[in-house]
Amino acid sequence: MGDFAGGMLKYLRDHPVARVTVAGGVAKMTKLAQGMLDLHSSRGAADLEALAAVAEKSGASPVLVDRIRAANTVAEAFSLAAADGVPLGDAIAAAAWTTAAAVLKGTGIELELLVFNREGDLMGKKDFLRA
Repeated sequence: MGDFAGGMLKYLRDHPVARVTVAGGVAKMTKLAQGMLDLHSSRGAADLEALAAVAEKSGASPVLVDRIRAANTVAEAFSLAAADGVPLGDAIAAAAWTTAAAVLKGTGIELELLVFNREGDLMGKKDFLRA
C-alpha cells in the first residue's frame, strides 16, 4: 500500500476481496492508527504525544511515557516500549485496524493488520476480523 493506504482501502471497498492484510512500518501504521489515510511524510508526522498516551494505556510506566513523548522518531518510541516489554505494536495494530475497517465497512472483507520495525521484526498484530 505504501503511502496511500486510503486509496488502496477505497479501491478495495469498490472491488472487494475475501481477505486483506495491511502491513507496514511502525511510523506509517502509527499514522494510520491516528486516523490518517495518506501516510506520506509530507502529509504530516505521527503524534508522539498521542503515541505516548497509547503506551500508557498499554502499561507503560510514567518514565517510559515521558521518554516516548521526547523520542526523536516513532521507531525510537517503539524501541523504548519493546525494551520495557510494553505491547505498543499490538495497540497500534488494533487502532490502525479500526481506521482501515471504517473505510471497508459493509464490504465483508476480513482485515488483518501487521506492524513491523525496520529490522523486519513483527511488533504488533491485529488478527483477521470482518470489517
